[in-house]
Amino acid sequence: MIRFDTLPPEVMQAMCTPMHLVLPASPHARTGALYIGSFIAALDQPLLDAHRIAALVQVLDAPWLPDPADHPLDAYRLNILDSTSVDIRPHLEDAVRWIDDRLRRGVNVLVHCQQGVSRSAAIVIAYLIYTQNMSYDSAFDLVRKKRPCAKPNSAFVKALQDWEKRYRNAGADLRPPMRRAATTPR
Repeated sequence: MIRFDTLPPEVMQAMCTPMHLVLPASPHARTGALYIGSFIAALDQPLLDAHRIAALVQVLDAPWLPDPADHPLDAYRLNILDSTSVDIRPHLEDAVRWIDDRLRRGVNVLVHCQQGVSRSAAIVIAYLIYTQNMSYDSAFDLVRKKRPCAKPNSAFVKALQDWEKRYRNAGADLRPPMRRAATTPR
């Protein structure tokens, strides 16, 4: 028998709530909404349809998943383990650009990993640092407020703090022009 009573409360919450809204869509600026969630959310077609999710960022190491090119939704895959031995930094800029491109086109995006706790949170935090000029702490607080179970592993936290030092308040010569000025986190 599988027991769930020994799981931490934040993991139970993640299992029970497949996804959360981080940045709402902006009809005025015609931008899409950004969601964070678990693998279960990505499998729940009625849930995806209800929130008009048309793009997925899949942040997990699951070789058994179908190729993103075969997915019915626009999908971007990052094959990353949730391990403190993994350096997430080489993946951040491409993932952030991919997300921003879809959001700018008015497409709603779900960033998910297995439980929606560590890997997906790291990608969403990187997005907020890069596009909203937020500090790591502010971005983490926002994601945690929206999805209380969010908790990137210690290596991801270090990588995101380095990411913040590189891009937060960076001049135009360092940062590609892609800021979402019309969307404000709530």
